[in-house]
Amino acid sequence: MKILAIESSGLVASVAVIEDDNLLGEYTVNYKKTHSQTLLPMLDEVAKMIELDLTTVDAIAVSAGPGSYTGLRIGSATAKGLGMALDTPLVHVPTVDALAMNLWGCADLVCPIMDARRNQTYTGIYRFADGGMEIIRQQCAVGIDEIIGQINDIGRPVVFLGDGVPVFSGYIREHCAVSYRFAPTHMNKQRAGAVAYLGLLYAREGKTETAAEHHPDYLRMSQAERERKERLAREAAEKADK
Repeated sequence: MKILAIESSGLVASVAVIEDDNLLGEYTVNYKKTHSQTLLPMLDEVAKMIELDLTTVDAIAVSAGPGSYTGLRIGSATAKGLGMALDTPLVHVPTVDALAMNLWGCADLVCPIMDARRNQTYTGIYRFADGGMEIIRQQCAVGIDEIIGQINDIGRPVVFLGDGVPVFSGYIREHCAVSYRFAPTHMNKQRAGAVAYLGLLYAREGKTETAAEHHPDYLRMSQAERERKERLAREAAEKADK
């Protein structure tokens, strides 16, 4: 089975192709360019380098969120467009699950933390056992205090990774009561290779969707939606006071 994967949930833009147990190619860039500038050229470059005929792809795995609203929309639109053009199914891969997969086989707990602003994080808690990944806490949007509190309650050593590490490392050092480590540079950000691997597992289990069915998992309202909600609440309160 051949899987094309797209990752655009954060600053990282990444494209990968795997065939069964082989990673045929991966192109990952962590630089301040918009994904609309990078994803399709990266896909084209990978396809040329590995002589990929897109019609031979069995499924397209896409990092489906949570993450950057703009990044998720671009990745989703790219995957949906390819899926429709190629008549190829999509595989919906949770972003935090794929991030945890970077540390496959780790003996400690794995806690990805993505910066969701306002002292919030997109996160989850995972462990690896019996050749698979166990989800202890499903990906969610919570305050850093809540996820650290749960890790302390579990009481096991933990490895943190993700773009939230630089943001929350001070809080972790001050409040994490268990032994902890931060993942090294080559393993601490999103990668399409991990999305592709989970996509392969899900596709083998029949967990696919059509391009028309696919929608990202934002988990939170966008900033514009939050500000509108707050404004309407203020206006309603002002009218009630009159």
